[in-house]
Amino acid sequence: MDRFFTRIANGIAIASGQPLAFLLALAMVVMWALTGPVFAFSDTWQLVINTGTTIVTFLMVFLIQNSQNRDAAAMQAKLDELIRALEDARPQFIGIEHLTDPQIEAIRARLEEEVGCENGKQATADDSVERMIERT
Repeated sequence: MDRFFTRIANGIAIASGQPLAFLLALAMVVMWALTGPVFAFSDTWQLVINTGTTIVTFLMVFLIQNSQNRDAAAMQAKLDELIRALEDARPQFIGIEHLTDPQIEAIRARLEEEVGCENGKQATADDSVERMIERT
């Protein structure tokens, strides 16, 4: 079941992200708008577009969340492998995505303190970018 859903979700996510999908959706909205005078802009005419867009939006939320969850898990696995492979990396960082938000924020703050303080002053993001450019 998982493989089937993943295959279907991937296919729909790829298809819905194409320019043709946008053009088809736009064409449907234009056709709907053009049929307004034919149906005298009735409540049923309005209900058609409202119901259609609500259903598509509802289903797409789950597909997008599935894609994001899969992408995030794959990214974490890749980052964990990089940490494991680098000799100077700290293996304690593997799996920190499972910590609570306050715990992750505390780790981030400690890391910023560790690398950001030079000559007693707090470094800014611009300072970090400048150091990175100097290294290249």
